[in-house]
Amino acid sequence: IRLKFLNDTEEVAVARPEDTVGVLKSKYFPGQESQMKLIYRGQLLQDQARTLRSLRITDNCVIHCHRSRGATAATPALPEPGPAGPTAPGLPLGGGTLMVPTVMVVLALGWYFRINYRQLFTAPATVSLIGVTVLVTFLAFGVY
Repeated sequence: IRLKFLNDTEEVAVARPEDTVGVLKSKYFPGQESQMKLIYRGQLLQDQARTLRSLRITDNCVIHCHRSRGATAATPALPEPGPAGPTAPGLPLGGGTLMVPTVMVVLALGWYFRINYRQLFTAPATVSLIGVTVLVTFLAFGVY
């Protein structure tokens, strides 16, 4: 079995199919068992009593290793590793990542209409547009 770490280094681990996840951790990470997280095929290996054979870990498989800062509480069990469906590649876009560009576009449109249709904007509307622009500018620079 190849143990791969976050810094892309690898270590070869010799294990038998009847060895458990707990045995693998104690053999290669003595004293750090509670801090080590083992990941195989995108699944966190939490059950210390599961054998490598039951997890379908065979010769030359890669197990990713991550050492957490301290001992963590038990987390809920994940589903059994199985064939993963195709995932859609792309950027993780949430509402928060698009908020600043959206507000900037709305402000740009407001200024466009203020300049081209000046007869429709009263003095309080212009002062409000200036105030909102200053506020959004400070918020945008504060966030970034």
